[in-house]
Amino acid sequence: MEQYVIKGGNPLVGEVEISGAKNAALAILAAAIMTDETVTIDNLPDVRDINALLQAMTDIGAKIERIDAHTVKINGSFVKDIPVNYESMKKIRASYYLLGSLLGKYKRAEVTLPGGCNIGSRPMDLHIKGFRALGAHVEIRNGAVAAEAERLIGGHIFLDKVSVGATINIMMAAALAEGKTTIENSAKEPHVVDVANFLNSMGANIRGAGTDVIRIVGVEKLHKTEYSVIPDQIEAGTFMFAAAATKGDVTVKNVIPKHLEATTAKLLEAGCEVEEFDDAVRVVASKPLRHTQVTTLPYPGFPTDMQPQMTVVLGVAQGTSTVTESIFENRFKYVDELTRMGADIKVESNIAIISGVKGYTGARVSAPDLRAGAALVIAGLSAEGITIVDDIHYIQRGYENFDRKLESLGAQIQKVNSEKEIQKFQFKAG
Repeated sequence: MEQYVIKGGNPLVGEVEISGAKNAALAILAAAIMTDETVTIDNLPDVRDINALLQAMTDIGAKIERIDAHTVKINGSFVKDIPVNYESMKKIRASYYLLGSLLGKYKRAEVTLPGGCNIGSRPMDLHIKGFRALGAHVEIRNGAVAAEAERLIGGHIFLDKVSVGATINIMMAAALAEGKTTIENSAKEPHVVDVANFLNSMGANIRGAGTDVIRIVGVEKLHKTEYSVIPDQIEAGTFMFAAAATKGDVTVKNVIPKHLEATTAKLLEAGCEVEEFDDAVRVVASKPLRHTQVTTLPYPGFPTDMQPQMTVVLGVAQGTSTVTESIFENRFKYVDELTRMGADIKVESNIAIISGVKGYTGARVSAPDLRAGAALVIAGLSAEGITIVDDIHYIQRGYENFDRKLESLGAQIQKVNSEKEIQKFQFKAG
């Protein structure tokens, strides 16, 4: 089992290139099979979730040509097995995007219920409500969601709760439905906009993505396109918080600063300097960090996927901070691990009360999920001594070359898979 071993105490300094957005790329890949023509997608992150989805799409007959690590050509004209039973689909939440794309194109779909990180329930009820509003018959059977329709007809859908997954899924199915569809209380996240832009580049007619009302006029068919995925705001934010926690000076490149406004605002409140450029953001943490309050909210609020990284930063800030998690109920599972590194955090219901400590100390910890895993790496980089992070397969689901990018900023971090390699690293690191 692979692990990261880290010797902390070095400020991160330098420039880092941000990869394509995993969450946008997963939905865009699923949507690519909605045409019988060949679609080219680039700026894909080379991470486990993407590779698992590509494998699952190959298994149902999609023709996929890997041009390089970040570019694929996809032809969906060969798709034949509508039930998607591939084992990897249980591991990634984005498996459900194939529901919307297959239902839109073939008027039937069956996909295993989503897996991914265990950070709270990801109910499918809003997806199902949306598909039913378009005229599909939907049921859950044998651990899978099955949807079928003789024809899809546009309708008016109000989402009881803001849901990125349901917004994208309904948008995909509605793109090939007859007539007009309106999605109210839709998610506004950058990757919702990216998927809408991708579908429009294939000939769809979608307006209002990025606002809380999306209007779709169904078209008969979609055509080929070439498309580049937006940069990953969560990866960018992770490196910004890593700069803050290690008292560093890092410029994250290939980003859209507007997507990072909530992250930037909290770093400024915590006492960092943030400089914005056209496609880059620089974070300098030369002064002591200050306490602040954070509440996770749907975009443009503070992202739940940045909550563990923010908590790590506030753990070494002066005074008492609070972090309120309003999206996922199990998102504080990493706090016990952080406490082993010397953090002083009490969790009451969905609020973490953080009393800042002078610094973290190295320990052996385990990544409970993707973002918490990245947060524990940040804590290790800022800590005194050696930290070992187990279960890094979670981190590899969503961060491309995480250890190598950190190394390029001066971090002492190595991917290992034996106690012998850990000892060798410790000896070398002194």
